[in-house]
Amino acid sequence: MSSALLWKPSEDRVHQSQMFQFMTTVASRHGVQPDWQSLRRWSIERRDLFWNDLLEFAEVKPSRPADATMRGEGMLGTKWFPGMTLNYARHMLRFNDDQDAILAEDERGRAVRLSHRELRDEVARCAAALRQAGVKKGDRVAGFMPNVPETVIAMLAAASLGAVWSSCSPDFGVRGVLDRFGQIEPSVLVVTDGYTYNGKRCPTLPRVAEMLSQLKGVRRVAVVPFMDEQPSLAGLPNAVLWREWLGPLDRAAPPLTFEEVPFDHPLFIMYSSGTTGIPKCIVHGHGGTLLQHMKELMLHCDLRRGDRSFYFTTCGWMMWNWLVSALGIGTAVVLFEGNPAYPDAKRLWQLAEKLRVTLFGTSPKFLGMCQKAGLRPGREHDLSALRIICSTGSPLSEELFRWTYDEVKRDVQLASISGGTDIISCFMLGNPMLPVYAGEIQCTGLAMDVQAWDADGRPVIGEKGELVCTRPFPSQPVCFWNDPDGRKYRSAYFDYYPGRCIWRHGDFIEITERGGVIVYGRSDATLNPGGIRIGTAEIYRVVEGMPEIVDSIVVGRDTPDADVEVCLFVVLREGLKLDEALEKKIRTAIAEGATKRHVPKLIRQVSAIPHTISGKKVEMAVRQVLHGQDVSNRDALANPEALDEFKGLA
Repeated sequence: MSSALLWKPSEDRVHQSQMFQFMTTVASRHGVQPDWQSLRRWSIERRDLFWNDLLEFAEVKPSRPADATMRGEGMLGTKWFPGMTLNYARHMLRFNDDQDAILAEDERGRAVRLSHRELRDEVARCAAALRQAGVKKGDRVAGFMPNVPETVIAMLAAASLGAVWSSCSPDFGVRGVLDRFGQIEPSVLVVTDGYTYNGKRCPTLPRVAEMLSQLKGVRRVAVVPFMDEQPSLAGLPNAVLWREWLGPLDRAAPPLTFEEVPFDHPLFIMYSSGTTGIPKCIVHGHGGTLLQHMKELMLHCDLRRGDRSFYFTTCGWMMWNWLVSALGIGTAVVLFEGNPAYPDAKRLWQLAEKLRVTLFGTSPKFLGMCQKAGLRPGREHDLSALRIICSTGSPLSEELFRWTYDEVKRDVQLASISGGTDIISCFMLGNPMLPVYAGEIQCTGLAMDVQAWDADGRPVIGEKGELVCTRPFPSQPVCFWNDPDGRKYRSAYFDYYPGRCIWRHGDFIEITERGGVIVYGRSDATLNPGGIRIGTAEIYRVVEGMPEIVDSIVVGRDTPDADVEVCLFVVLREGLKLDEALEKKIRTAIAEGATKRHVPKLIRQVSAIPHTISGKKVEMAVRQVLHGQDVSNRDALANPEALDEFKGLA
């Protein structure tokens, strides 16, 4: 595929980039040719040297050095930096001065600014409060929080103690939260009294009370006021207001200490769900998360001290964790809470102008909305500080690539990036040394042996194939929670190619001759509406509990602007018809039982749901029919005729 060249970095920009500096160091130290492709190949072939050099380049200072960079064989047998001890929070808080660390704003216009010193003091107070609540290494601390500074503070405090942080966005329903936190049993819960969206108040404490009645082992609930200064704590056992818990700001912060932990000690628990069962609890470690994020933020995004990084995200999405890691570079983190289009689509561009944002992180859905609204951000706002725009969540179309360069900024690195919760990082992303072509991700990540495999399991160039990674990398999950024998973990990524122990990610991609990547979407049934990855199981859990519904199937439908719309098809109890009232009831149940993001764009009644002979729903087959594609495996279905009903329904 030949794509139009849209941007090429100047020679000065290339030479000033940290990628170039790192490449020059590697060339001098290891005799590698000083060009991108040579660096990429070396980083894969000599992963031991690469990650050790990256550790030094990023100024990560472990409390105890490793016995070796890597030990063991294969993607399931490699242990990274054995013997090393470190702490993620120590690196995030290594700057203790008056430069900006966090710049936060919500849709109501309320702003908070914290310096590195102020952030460090607040983390120290929170760590002391957690310690007083009995939190120790390995305990879980969970947040049911909006994207505000207190969420960052609580996470870093938990990490400083060697505790494990996990979070859910406050728009989750009770069932969705219990499906997650119920598995990990947090000892402390940090929550908010509510949030605002599109100018409306959304209280959360009634849901928190219901959650607490079913969660085991919660010893303390810290409530962060967001909607009201003094929210009522009635009905919340062991609850205390945030500032009362931490102590007043005019009181000196206690000393901040760090629990030094092994490289693979759990840091975050993230969640991913597929088509069946409750969400998988994916555990990521201190060292792997830190090194991978430093590589991506410093080298691929060229962030540095004094820059300002923004990504529109919720605290339940891995992009929040990725964003916050910029603190370890000395980059100020910009947080926004609320509807990005409230009161209009100019809101985030206004924020970028006001705060002099260096990295602007967004999604194809947002860029498409701005295009349809007729916005011309580059002419309406001063974006002179902007160096890089990152887009993720779904493939960025050629049209939106061109619109961004036409209407946002001509001299900017537009980096479509792709990876996910599973690796808390990226497989493919940007590169400040390389040109940008329409519809194409600039490159695969350093030290990530990403390939496209055809149906026979052979690597291909210039053809569509399954995204695989064939060699180990430090940000692989440490494990799945409550998976003692590793069976769920192996099944999720490694069983697709029996006997080969290859990571299969579930994306269709094409690697171009020049080393760029085109993403064609998901190759499995996981959905990505609005850039937020969700599983169909959470919709099924709500819908199929309704007395009116006998059976159902959920699939994603691609839209012209490269987004995905959720489509729900239902079989109703005999004698019932899908009318406006029932459709509203279904949508309300999904919004309350999962999240508003799970609510389908389309709901249709059908007479039967296609199943395999073993009784499994065939989501991919239905998706293929909706997109006018042939289904090759109809013989595997118990009722293949049911597929015919889906033709033309979407």
